[in-house]
Amino acid sequence: MTNEIKPDATQATTQDAQLAAESMTEGKEKMPKVDVDADYAAAQQFSVSDIDRTNEGAEAADKATANQFATTTPSDTTTESLSTGDPSDYMAMAKDVGTSTGAAGNVDDDLIQKALEKGQPGK
Repeated sequence: MTNEIKPDATQATTQDAQLAAESMTEGKEKMPKVDVDADYAAAQQFSVSDIDRTNEGAEAADKATANQFATTTPSDTTTESLSTGDPSDYMAMAKDVGTSTGAAGNVDDDLIQKALEKGQPGK
């Protein structure tokens, strides 16, 4: 399938392209012909090299993509957290966190106790 290029100087993005389009339109230059099917067939020939069509190519590809470093298998670890539901456990944890972060404000034990009481579900 041969296509003929129809140049349009108004659509040219550079001055060189505009001058070439004008020359082709005026007949000073020959219009290039593009054979899409032939170009596609030629591109298919270049898409795979000769060595890739043999077993030697497959071996070379395996060698090129093989792991170069030893890998380890991660071991599974299990962590169990026992839920006690005891507010004193959370109070101790809140004291540790409150002092280590250096948070601004006046947070004391009474304020934490009030927060814990407000967090209790209604009866």
